[in-house]
Amino acid sequence: MSIVLVTALFALVLAFVLGLALGFFKQFFAVEQDPLIARIREILPGANCGACGFPGCDGYAAAAASKEAGPSKCSVGGQEVAEKLAALIGGSADAAPMAAVVACRGTRDKALLKGVYLGVQSCRAAKIAAGSVKRCSWGCQGFGDCVKVCRFGALSLGPGGVPVVDYSRCTGCKACASECPQHIIRVVPKNLKGAMPLCSNLNVLKSQVGKNCKAGCIKCELCVKNCPEQCIKMVNGIPVIDYTKCTSCGTCTVKCPIKVMKLVQDDVMFPKPAAEKAAAS
Repeated sequence: MSIVLVTALFALVLAFVLGLALGFFKQFFAVEQDPLIARIREILPGANCGACGFPGCDGYAAAAASKEAGPSKCSVGGQEVAEKLAALIGGSADAAPMAAVVACRGTRDKALLKGVYLGVQSCRAAKIAAGSVKRCSWGCQGFGDCVKVCRFGALSLGPGGVPVVDYSRCTGCKACASECPQHIIRVVPKNLKGAMPLCSNLNVLKSQVGKNCKAGCIKCELCVKNCPEQCIKMVNGIPVIDYTKCTSCGTCTVKCPIKVMKLVQDDVMFPKPAAEKAAAS
């Protein structure tokens, strides 16, 4: 019994001595932090999403305090946070809100599967194991890896297995885009106006695209040929739009036989009611 008491007493003394030593070393080797960093950190939302390009909110706060980064880098905080930071550290508070766009419409009823996939139910695992669970090697795998990493509840899997974005919640943090192994999620300004192809199929064989996915871009180039502003060109089998020239005339969306081309402002982020679209046309 005495051995147990001696051991316990020794442990208490040792813990006390170590505590004092740690306290001493903490004070002796402490690095004084710029108080400005703490003030900036209080303004930031604390999402630690990395969309600003820095390792979390602490990294951004340190960069902003040292003038390495401006006040409008926080897409989660948006304009409100940008204005508060600009008032504190100076700089422009123009923070363009960003949002994610899913450039794929390959739902289960349109995109054919290679077969039955029995592996780990993850887009990344399916990509590694099978290349793609669908015949279209570039399409959405449909396991919702992007949904799982979204901290704002802005993503959900639609009934066809393709993620749907809730633009009232999306902050443009880029977590979903970084997680997607197929790279089908684009993060663009919410005020973007113009056409965008909702397809990521880079297969240049026109006939094969239609066989694999009924919603895929068939590379007919009618959008390119009919654009009155000549602001569309094909790059690796996908229409690319020059938004400095695009006037949102909608010609490409009308001419596209598969309806791959959509106007971002009217059909993707803020879709207009069918009656309003009919009246406008």
